[in-house]
Amino acid sequence: MSAKYWKAALAMASVLAVTVPTAETATATAATATAATTATAATATTTAMAATAAPAAAASGRTAPDRAGPRPPGPTPPPGGGGGEAWSWTQLTGQGTRIRYVSTDPSHSCPTVRYTYGGVRAGHQLQTVSTPAGTKFPTTVCEVGVPLTASGAVLDASTVQAATVHPGNLRLPLPEWTATTRPARIAVVGDTGCSVPKSGPVQDCADHQNGWPFARIATSIVGRTRPDLVIHVGDFLYREDPGRENDKPANPGCTTSADAAGWACVVADFFRPAETLLAAAPLALTRGNHEDCNTAHTGGAGGAFYRYLADQLRSDGKCIDYPDPVVIDAGALGLVALDSAFADPKDSGSTAGQSIYTRQFETVNQAARNNPARDYFLFTHKPLWAVRSTATTPPTWWTHVLAGAVAGTNLGRLADNVRLVLSGHIHLYQMIDFNTRRPPQLTVGSSGGTLEHGPDDSKVVGTPIGVPPQPVHQSVTQEQAGTGGLGVFGFADLRYGGGTWSVAFRNRNGDVRGRTCTLSGSLTQKSFSC
Repeated sequence: MSAKYWKAALAMASVLAVTVPTAETATATAATATAATTATAATATTTAMAATAAPAAAASGRTAPDRAGPRPPGPTPPPGGGGGEAWSWTQLTGQGTRIRYVSTDPSHSCPTVRYTYGGVRAGHQLQTVSTPAGTKFPTTVCEVGVPLTASGAVLDASTVQAATVHPGNLRLPLPEWTATTRPARIAVVGDTGCSVPKSGPVQDCADHQNGWPFARIATSIVGRTRPDLVIHVGDFLYREDPGRENDKPANPGCTTSADAAGWACVVADFFRPAETLLAAAPLALTRGNHEDCNTAHTGGAGGAFYRYLADQLRSDGKCIDYPDPVVIDAGALGLVALDSAFADPKDSGSTAGQSIYTRQFETVNQAARNNPARDYFLFTHKPLWAVRSTATTPPTWWTHVLAGAVAGTNLGRLADNVRLVLSGHIHLYQMIDFNTRRPPQLTVGSSGGTLEHGPDDSKVVGTPIGVPPQPVHQSVTQEQAGTGGLGVFGFADLRYGGGTWSVAFRNRNGDVRGRTCTLSGSLTQKSFSC
């Protein structure tokens, strides 16, 4: 049989594997047939995974979400070329769940998404957030809010104008929790971009196994942990000079220094390698210092973040230094995203701007104290209490300005029901606890960028850090070999069950490395049991 026949057959199977009304199945089938995607063996893997998930979802009365299986990233057509290309995903924000859609197609139109809510299936028009702005941002950005417990979100193929759409089956993941439940499986990633600085060593962006494995990590997350939610703790865009990268053939439009921080580079550094994540679970995002504002506070990596990924998108290319913290409801779990992109910009130990962050941590505490029965996770790019050192140097901790800001709040610490702090910035996986009211610090800066050497955990334990200083009760750093060794690429796998949270580190292949630890239930002696 012809290749054309098999493409159509696989596309039909991928759609029918998920339980949706007959009319919606026809719509999604047509969309898949017209999208310029290739039905590969990976598509067959996706179909099998969706078919496995469908019966359980049908039993619960909810539509099974699309769970795209592992696929290597492929080249993307030049932005704006032909019928254009579109990327769509689901993001948790302070305004609730949002479906977002970015396209380079020349129509500058926003599509319709169909989903079921309150027993009614209907179409909902995405609204225009921004339109093309120069050659670096040739995009139309659209979004629409989605109520909690909505299901079966599918872009209406008849309203999609782009020739190529991601995800290819037009299905978008929605929260699988309710107001009284919480995400049961959370993947945490950070510092995922490929390091291409203006000078100095360049990361091997073309090697997705050992050089820059973010795409492999993304597919491992989906294939091995099937998360309900993905939290990204910042640093998406590392291509400061794309002219120095070694994967130019895969990145039309992101090949010269002038292209830095443009849409094509955002696709190269984040959207393409994260494609399986976008199709599998909603995202919760915070900004990293690599998305900071330039001196003009317009454009650049910070402007790109605010155009495409921020909690509240901007259409004017403006970048904000100190946005307010974002309180996100994830059912019975509260998330607070605190932007620390400008905390100690030179990592020198400076406490400049501490009063600004004190006001922000007051917001964190207020949110937590208003809901004392709810657990809260604080996620922010720069850690409050992570430790850097090598086997031959004494431990030094980060970040003084943030720890001092917490101590400056009216409470003098984080609220008791802030159970965990999630961060990145240091290119390691490290877990530290104090066995006090201070929440454990989980640092996940190991998901793509060049790795750092870790500390000797035996020297970290007992070291007083923070404001006021408290001795470290437990320190677990993932290193390749011995103390002070280079870190390990991977991500954090958080799971809720039996009334508590467990956390494991998984490497780029999704294999658990080290021990799985359980977060204590005590609010006064917060620690992990490993």
